[in-house]
Amino acid sequence: MSTDTPGIDPLEALRAPRDPACDVFLTGPVFLDIIFTGLDSAPVRGTESWARGMGSSPGGVANMATALARLGLHTSLAAAFGDDHYGEYCWDALEQGEGIDLSMSHTVPGWHSPVTVSMAYEGERTMVSHGHEAPAPAPVDGTGSRAGANGTGTSTGTTGTTGNGTSTGAAAPVFPQCPPRARAAIASLAPGRSEPWVATAARDGALVFGDVGWDETGRWDLDALPDLAHCEAFLPNAEEAMRYTRTDCPRAAAHALAERVPLAVVTLGAEGAYAVDGRTGTAAAVPAIEVEALDPTGAGDVFVAGFVTGTLADWPLADRLAFAGLTAALSVQEFGGSLSAPGWAEIAAWWQLIRTCDRQDPAALERYAFLDDLLPATARAWPLRRAVPTIGFRQ
Repeated sequence: MSTDTPGIDPLEALRAPRDPACDVFLTGPVFLDIIFTGLDSAPVRGTESWARGMGSSPGGVANMATALARLGLHTSLAAAFGDDHYGEYCWDALEQGEGIDLSMSHTVPGWHSPVTVSMAYEGERTMVSHGHEAPAPAPVDGTGSRAGANGTGTSTGTTGTTGNGTSTGAAAPVFPQCPPRARAAIASLAPGRSEPWVATAARDGALVFGDVGWDETGRWDLDALPDLAHCEAFLPNAEEAMRYTRTDCPRAAAHALAERVPLAVVTLGAEGAYAVDGRTGTAAAVPAIEVEALDPTGAGDVFVAGFVTGTLADWPLADRLAFAGLTAALSVQEFGGSLSAPGWAEIAAWWQLIRTCDRQDPAALERYAFLDDLLPATARAWPLRRAVPTIGFRQ
């Protein structure tokens, strides 16, 4: 993360005394990601391949949590962490390094952290993962602590936690029974699965943004996504959107989805993104920014984070799409999911650079003119290096 990121709060003009302390809440598994870059081709069986670059960082849901926090949103994450060194590193990197609120998270005694090894080559990636599902959280006693097998253990849902998740304060609402009050929440939708916290968050006023993955069942049935009914926005990629709507055009799919959710956003890969506001009928399309991609890991998460930021800031739909696409494009030029998420320093440096380049299309520059009102007049020179490619140096 850049140490000189300007103190930009995209919601500053909208904040009021009685607003939730949390801007965005999300939950999911945290992985330790180990990323190899600079491979000329896929590894060949029976041989050893050397990569020219390597990084390690918290991954999984941490990719999106980090992207949100770096854009100035007060981010709360509920996740299970292993009590191994990997888990301790991920907790410290997210809480101390990124300023993410982990008071809804907990450390699981005797459970090791999930790990993903990602290899980036030829503009794509191959991943190998290992892990076990985290045990269900222990029952909560009257103090807000979770009891371990021996009657003690780590805790969650307190007013403060130490670096390993132990309690430091009075009891507070505990997830998943009671998610924190937030402006927005990000839910990972899956066929046949309903998460009770999603309905609770929506009922308490949060705008729910629904993310989705590949339907392994092959049914591609929107009715099989029960939490979609609580979503303000649904953000599938083009292939997922067309399969769910039985259409052969991403834009047609977006319009069909807008009949089910207030806001449908379809990412189009190298062609950008397309969105439809189901309430007003407004549609917007933004082309992708051409960049030399080093590692696409986490780019989709960064796109969602950028779009959530613009939505909470009440920007026009086209500006939200442009900003989301920009943050995703900046992320693929670095390696690693959470390592690569850009902050305002990177955005400001890009905007300063792009306006000085020869032969820029004025119409294309105008698409990002809204950045002028957000960014400082001067910024550090591009490129900025922000990734720290190690689990951690000893002090």
